Amino acid sequence: MDQLKDRYFFRNVAGVSLVEFFWGLGFPIVLESTFLQLFLKHLGASSFLIGLVPSIFVIGISCFPLFSSYLSRNLVRKRGLVIILHLVSALSILFFGLILLAWGKPEGVLPIFFISYALFSICIGLTIPVWLNYLVRIFSESRTVPGLGYMMLCQNIAKVLSSFLILGIVERYSFSVQASGWIFIGAGCFFLMGSLGFLINREIVEDTTVPADNTSFLVHTRTAFKEIVTNKKFLIFLAAADIEFTIILTSLSFYANYATSYYQVSPAIAAGAFVACIYGGSITVNILLGAMNLLQLREKFILSKILTLIALILLCIIPGYLTFFLVSYMLGFVRAIRNMVYPPSVKQFATREDTTSYFALGPFLTLPLTVGYPLAFGKTLDLLEHLGAAAYKTVFGFSATIACIALFLAFRTDYQTGTQVKTDQAADGNSHSDTTL
Repeated sequence: MDQLKDRYFFRNVAGVSLVEFFWGLGFPIVLESTFLQLFLKHLGASSFLIGLVPSIFVIGISCFPLFSSYLSRNLVRKRGLVIILHLVSALSILFFGLILLAWGKPEGVLPIFFISYALFSICIGLTIPVWLNYLVRIFSESRTVPGLGYMMLCQNIAKVLSSFLILGIVERYSFSVQASGWIFIGAGCFFLMGSLGFLINREIVEDTTVPADNTSFLVHTRTAFKEIVTNKKFLIFLAAADIEFTIILTSLSFYANYATSYYQVSPAIAAGAFVACIYGGSITVNILLGAMNLLQLREKFILSKILTLIALILLCIIPGYLTFFLVSYMLGFVRAIRNMVYPPSVKQFATREDTTSYFALGPFLTLPLTVGYPLAFGKTLDLLEHLGAAAYKTVFGFSATIACIALFLAFRTDYQTGTQVKTDQAADGNSHSDTTL
């Protein structure tokens, strides 16, 4: 079966890379974006409201995957559902841009934005687990990381191009409602066009004889949940991965305001050039650790935790113009490692061929941390506002302490054992076919 998948390797790489290139053109607008935080600050949003953005996104990608896991449980082939979910997510951003353009004034935009962003986050939450499961199934195990590396390389090249476009627009129009409306419309159109790239792919299904799951949503979810919480190796990996994910997401949501408020960095530079550095770091990872496949999965996993800790320390002790560019690069570097390592790692630690439930329930388990931390971060900044730059140093310093926990758990993550458990269970015939999605 792996030989058959390898026969279509470049065709599948081309399809998903086309998708990610067009989505990469729109991502700097809506996802882990310095543009969003500066756009909201321009509209008068408090630090707490800015912290609400990553929290809303995390709620969307943590809770709603449960529904897509259930809806896709009996689909042997996932491509059709993957395309539909991508198209719906694209429309949510396109409609916000159209509404913003029609609204035409800054007053009252914040409620419209948060409603629209919540809808986008729900759509992405429904999409992610089915998409990730689809990706790890169309590539053979030995070529999953290179395949994802080429795919993310295309995405991040597009992100760099988009970031310079944003820089030019912000320099000329600042964050006017009209200009922002067109930016969101453009992002939605890019998402729509990119979603059609999946039509190029060839989906290879390993097992077409899995019995249908006719259980209710609650029974299905409870069964999957019971399986996952007894998988201790996966839980250790998940804790390390999501602690770091939360720190990165929170840092990306606030450090641009830190730079523009206290270190004379212009908003245009923060919205454009910072993003270019972020994606420059991602491109480096896609080439060296993806396409060239340097280092093993566990080594990549540990490296990302070390670099996250270093970036946070730099923000605390030597913040400055050049430091912010270096930190941008490092945050992009570690985020790209997560995006590359997470899907094959989940597949390796899972005890089943269809891993949609792992991708769906994993984020749900860490929801209190991933939602609460950005909100607490923003609220603390509001409370310590009188301290100026020291407020940011305090919260970034605390994040560095939390990053140490992620690093410790990364060293405890045993990839070899994860592989052996799955192999041994398959040999014993314990494939959990009764709970296969």
